[in-house]
Amino acid sequence: MGNVRTCGVLLPISSLPAKYGIGNFSKSAYRFVDQLKEASQSYWQILPLGPTGYGDSPYQSFSTFAGNPYFISLEDLIEEGVLKKKEVDSVDFGDDETSIDYEKLYLGRYTLLRKAYERSNISENPAFREFQKTEGYWLKDYALFMAVKQFFGGSSWSEWPEDIRLRYSYALDYYRRELYFDIEFQEYMQFKFYEQWSKLKTYANVKGIKIIGDIPIYVAMDSADTWANPGLFKLDGENKPTQVAGCPPDGFSATGQLWGNPLYNWEVHKATNFDWWITRLAHCYKLYDVVRIDHFRGFDEYFAIPYGDSTAENGWWEKGPGMDLFHTVTARLGHKDIIAEDLGFMTDTVKQLVRDSGFPNMRVIEFAFDERDTGNASDYLPHNYPRNCVVYSGTHDNETLTGWFHTISAGERKQARQYLNNFHDSDKEIYKDLICCIMRSVADRCIIPMQDYLGLDNSARINQPSTLGKNWKWRMTKNQFSAKLRKEMYNMAETYGRKNWDEFPVN
Repeated sequence: MGNVRTCGVLLPISSLPAKYGIGNFSKSAYRFVDQLKEASQSYWQILPLGPTGYGDSPYQSFSTFAGNPYFISLEDLIEEGVLKKKEVDSVDFGDDETSIDYEKLYLGRYTLLRKAYERSNISENPAFREFQKTEGYWLKDYALFMAVKQFFGGSSWSEWPEDIRLRYSYALDYYRRELYFDIEFQEYMQFKFYEQWSKLKTYANVKGIKIIGDIPIYVAMDSADTWANPGLFKLDGENKPTQVAGCPPDGFSATGQLWGNPLYNWEVHKATNFDWWITRLAHCYKLYDVVRIDHFRGFDEYFAIPYGDSTAENGWWEKGPGMDLFHTVTARLGHKDIIAEDLGFMTDTVKQLVRDSGFPNMRVIEFAFDERDTGNASDYLPHNYPRNCVVYSGTHDNETLTGWFHTISAGERKQARQYLNNFHDSDKEIYKDLICCIMRSVADRCIIPMQDYLGLDNSARINQPSTLGKNWKWRMTKNQFSAKLRKEMYNMAETYGRKNWDEFPVN
């Protein structure tokens, strides 16, 4: 980044204000890009774009390559003539514009998308046939995986009959024949997803706004990635996991976090010159301009938990691939703009890996004020930031800034006020002081979740780790990103030298 100072907003696609139950690639997304430009922002950071399953987490996707069909704009399909506005309007997507009803979404959207597919005559579309060819390296396995999953009532592939679970060639041929149209439907949805996302990303880029994508270090056990490539993971002869991923007990959870993802067999990856990872990252740069890799510390050491355990308490640390992977990435893909998510407990070896990689890491202001810390040596205090970092008020896993300030202890609030030189009796808008504090830091990039600019409490929180049923639901309403707020954001960007100066050409 050099000495270029920039800022941006974190807002999941799902949280955009839009018709039909969830944020998507409709005109509201383009309006949001226009608003970001008006507010002089240079980045729009989103969450993983993959299709989600049980729990609705974008960090547990059916594919690391595929896109979420929920994000396909139904309005665009109406304009194409493959859906009728009356039939779309008649579907119940829920009546709360601030929250996503995933059950209604699941029941309503796929029925409409199937109708669109059946009316599309897609097999005769040359662009679709080209998409099948160029994306075939992941699309064939993914579409078959999803069609077979639907055939078996949505069950995990680990519960499928042995012949298709272990990918016997005759079984693959059988299901490709029997489920031909279900497979093509899955390919159609991916075609529309990529077509619409490409247009939206290009629109943002022309406005001078870059997209920061987010990828989990791990893939889900119940995914096309694991099913199609079992040798890349720590699975036994029956393709059942022997160890799974998570993290040890910490401030988020007293028993640790049990993610359940299969662990990589790094020896196999290294022996193949990290081909799968190179393919994965190359694909990411079709979708995004910058890639944030979640749980970066797993490349130095990863936490292994015995398969079948109910908590992460019995796990242990194993060595990861370290710089071997990133030397290979640079050699094969060139220098890429990567953000290393290095939050949590950091060992000396993890810190060294981040330094050796040269990637900017993360600072979060909510971690800066802790009564257990003494002095002013915390890496999260703004005066200790290096230039080569990305500072956040919070992430998708944190409380909102306003919610956090009112749940920390009185001593920590006093510590924060002292740091801000703010001793007012009212804390009503202290979130603005905290945002300004990190905006004026030396960090090259500053990203603020939309909820924090809006000053919202924890009812607008995106995710609370280790919980189910209340996450990934929050949505911004149409009028919340007001002209007044856009002007305030512009003024902050200008005051602290983070304006979006230029539009940039798109190849």
